[in-house]
Amino acid sequence: MTSLHSSRQATPRSASPRWRQAMPVNPRSLALLVALLALILFNVAITPNFLEWQTLSVNVSQVSTIAIVAIGMTLVIATGGIDLSVGAVMALAGALAPLIFLSEFGQQAPLAMTLVAIIVALAVAVACGLFNGVLVSRFGVQPIIATLVLFISGRGLAQVLTNGNLQTFDNPAFEFLGAGRLLGLPFQGWLVVVIALVVAWVIARTRYGRYLLATGGNPQAARMAGVPVTRVKLAAYTSCALLAGLAGLITVAINSASDAAKNGNLMELDAIAAAVVGGALLKGGKAPIAGVILGAAIIQLVRYTLLANGVADEVALVVKAAIIVLAVYLQTPRGAH
Repeated sequence: MTSLHSSRQATPRSASPRWRQAMPVNPRSLALLVALLALILFNVAITPNFLEWQTLSVNVSQVSTIAIVAIGMTLVIATGGIDLSVGAVMALAGALAPLIFLSEFGQQAPLAMTLVAIIVALAVAVACGLFNGVLVSRFGVQPIIATLVLFISGRGLAQVLTNGNLQTFDNPAFEFLGAGRLLGLPFQGWLVVVIALVVAWVIARTRYGRYLLATGGNPQAARMAGVPVTRVKLAAYTSCALLAGLAGLITVAINSASDAAKNGNLMELDAIAAAVVGGALLKGGKAPIAGVILGAAIIQLVRYTLLANGVADEVALVVKAAIIVLAVYLQTPRGAH
């Protein structure tokens, strides 16, 4: 039987230090900063052209995409779940938008149809998130199984829509998402800052943030305390898919081309790695947004460092998997079986 004490712990008031979870300044964050600085210094010393503007811009773009998806993944992980479909949602959103603005109507009203394309693509991403959320929260399907459905079918649907063809385009308005600059910095970098601040504020200052952490910490006690666990999980999966859809659009905009077979491929691995390295607990109850941003930067720089120094991409995948295992091991309480 759940004790009254555990029920009280799950109430919204128990999450009072949520700013420390969302934007923490603690030994773990400092350790992440040290690791990131060490990677940067290593590349400055060893990797040719690391400090060139083009190299920095590419890394910022890659970090931004990972960070956007990882923030959404963190919301799901905070509920004690996981979302394996983020890469497929990226592919689906990234395939839909060019289909719309490259259509006959898109050619007649390019700016308006570009806006419509973005809205429709994000709406479909939201629908994917609702699908995942309903399976998990209302039908009780395990998250890894529920999201595996779209992991398998989502990319296939994107390839069917595009007939397996590469879609190339010249659309400056759409390409601004991936290639635009604001105050001299990549536009998607500013997007990450805005998204991170908004999500951190939601976690720290709103009722939903209190409910989110309570749901992941102890869902049974949270229900007893009156937390709408079903709606909390539904919102988390929907937000995750929305951010994955946005990342898919950014990736397509960067490349001025949409390849449904490659867009978002293995992004679920990067997002989970960034979230776990950043301090998110796979058992739920934590959503350290600042740590997730640092985790995304570390994951990208590890991959870049290996590739720039002649290490095969397959080895980089093994290294990222090892990072996830290490991060999970460090989260495991000592003496746990």
